[in-house]
Amino acid sequence: MNFIVKESGFDKKKVMLDGTRFFVGNGYMGVRGTLEEFGKEELCGCTLAGVYDQVGEGWRELVNAPNGLYTRLFVDGAEMNALEVEPLAHEMELDLRRAVLTRETEYDKVKVKTERFASADNLHLLMLRYSVTAKQDCEITVDTGIDANIWDINGPHLPTVDEGAVGELLYIDGETAELGNTVAVCGVMKTDFDYKLERVVTENRRSLRVFSFAMKAGETATFVKYITIYTSVDGVADPLKTAQEAVKTVSQQSFTELLAAHERVWAERWEAADVQITGDDEAQLALRYNIYIMYSNVPTHTDKVAIPARGLAGQVYKGAMFWDTEVYMMPLFNYTHPDYARNLAYYRVNTLDGAREKAREYNFDGAFYQWECQETGKDACTDFAVIDIFTGRPLRTHFRDQQIHISGDVAYGIWEHYIATGDEAVLLDGGAEAILECARFFYSYAYFKKTKNRYELLEVTCADEYHERVHNNFYTNIMAKYTLEMATKVLDLLKEKYPKKYEELMTKLDYAKDVPNIREMAELLYVPAPDENGIIEQFDGYNKLECPTVAELKSRIIDPREHLGAPVGLMTETQIIKQADVVLGLLLFSDRYPLEIRRKNWEHYEPRTEHGSTLSAAIYAILAAQVGFSDWAYKFFMKTATIDLSGNYRLYVGDLFIGGLHTAANGGTWMAAVQGFGGFKFDGEKLIVNPVLPEKWQSLSYKVICRGCRYEVEATKKQVTVRSAEGRLPVSVFGQEYSMESGEITVAL
Repeated sequence: MNFIVKESGFDKKKVMLDGTRFFVGNGYMGVRGTLEEFGKEELCGCTLAGVYDQVGEGWRELVNAPNGLYTRLFVDGAEMNALEVEPLAHEMELDLRRAVLTRETEYDKVKVKTERFASADNLHLLMLRYSVTAKQDCEITVDTGIDANIWDINGPHLPTVDEGAVGELLYIDGETAELGNTVAVCGVMKTDFDYKLERVVTENRRSLRVFSFAMKAGETATFVKYITIYTSVDGVADPLKTAQEAVKTVSQQSFTELLAAHERVWAERWEAADVQITGDDEAQLALRYNIYIMYSNVPTHTDKVAIPARGLAGQVYKGAMFWDTEVYMMPLFNYTHPDYARNLAYYRVNTLDGAREKAREYNFDGAFYQWECQETGKDACTDFAVIDIFTGRPLRTHFRDQQIHISGDVAYGIWEHYIATGDEAVLLDGGAEAILECARFFYSYAYFKKTKNRYELLEVTCADEYHERVHNNFYTNIMAKYTLEMATKVLDLLKEKYPKKYEELMTKLDYAKDVPNIREMAELLYVPAPDENGIIEQFDGYNKLECPTVAELKSRIIDPREHLGAPVGLMTETQIIKQADVVLGLLLFSDRYPLEIRRKNWEHYEPRTEHGSTLSAAIYAILAAQVGFSDWAYKFFMKTATIDLSGNYRLYVGDLFIGGLHTAANGGTWMAAVQGFGGFKFDGEKLIVNPVLPEKWQSLSYKVICRGCRYEVEATKKQVTVRSAEGRLPVSVFGQEYSMESGEITVAL
């Protein structure tokens, strides 16, 4: 069924990549796919959502928990570690359907098999089943438990820990350096064989049980580790006591029982979110992998955090949330699990005060959302975000203070969730307030040019991050305009349906004086328009910049780690852009621009795009599908779909390590499949289905939830079928509208 990601053979050079690629997670914790015997040097990590810490002047980042999977195996006194003893055979297998990682390694005398999963049923639970099969008579020693000698980028985040053992239970707990948050990890081991307990070790940041036993050739010995993790961020009074009680309770169940509960959650997820392709096994597996990664990272338990830009596969990018959340990740959940998307929307409501504080910091009104947002609502981005590889000096960048489109992206995400679900509660519980405050921010930021009777947005950094301090960036301006329009719609909705809430907000925000300003700016904000050739200039003066080819410009690179963008990077004074900008705006607001304009701008900007960001390929894929460039669409779809499987991405910007998952690309892959090739769009009133299948694909089928009802779409080269047992919204197929009263329509192509 094409749900298996597998790699055979052990390659020391791939340890970092495999740790990321064979990730398991449940939105509460993310566990890298490093082998059980590995440690911090191999970037072993169990990253905890919403638990942040700062040490000294280092960057504030997510905390890794002590490693409860830690296990070392000795055979006749020799350690079986793949880094030291070359395996005869080695295989890693990630079952996407079950969200289970299996590892099998064969040595001269033994075979090792492990299975692990981060429970989707019990988010505090991590499970490991470890089996040893003897190929000949031998003596086995196992050293297993919890290891707090863990990987940190800017740590140590648990400077001191308490190691302990109570009977068969092991534990380690510690406090974070900045806020004193407790992180507690407890473990219990169950075996199916007799062994001799050699010793219990509770020192040097480890709590371990060391035991030994003899094996005959052909015998298999299996032990199961139950690992529970709690922190003070979870709202429990005593995380250690809670973790201890939890592990005692859960260890009364078998591995099989706990796995079955975990699998039931994943079965429901796949029922809702699976996208099926026939005729292209490589694309099918890659697409499912990206869906798996998204569901492994989405916080289902809280609305206090969202999905970090590198997921929970480590501390990269400070574990921060970016605009990726709204533009690239929420669409998948809006239309497959709206309750998960609801958490992401509320996360921005919960960080609204931080956005207000940031606006005040720069002497603006309203809400200036955080470029790099963590749990507090404060911006984790610094003014000197990149180090010049040649001088070693920090470079002044303007991500924090000029990426103003983030406020528009946030408002867009909240409003799109409302469009998809019809959930007015999100608006009433803070979403409307956030949108209004974002609109107020844009008004306070804007410059009114009397001679042209228009508002302009000056000194901004583009969605294309290579160009900073520019004027009237197309993407920024059109997103700001949409935000202002959304604000007027929110005001009208509240005034008509919820007059009491409307009056409350007007009073709370002192907004009455802003209403006419917002309405006026929505009409008069300048958005760059297509020229006589149909091309939209990305920002004022863009067309006057040097226009080399991407290949020519890359030939000027001296060091592969050098920063290419502003203030002094190679790309800054050229038309070469990092990622989709005009193309992204045309995609999100495709109903405002005719097909021919979108096609011309795709053709114009793609040769000028370096695709230096993994946010780029998916957008070019979707728009290419929409404008009839199916070959290009497929090329860019596969580029974004395979990024984390192939490891074909930059590991450094300057001296900054940026390896890890690429959750924007993961979400973008679903968008490219469903919204691009599947031609799906929902405007709040009807489903729009205009599929365009790649040459290799025989069929494409997917499911979406619109306004609480599920619809199934199946497209082939010859026909489109839409089914729903409950939904009766009309469906438009290539401009022709059809009724769903019968529960099914089929349209011949």
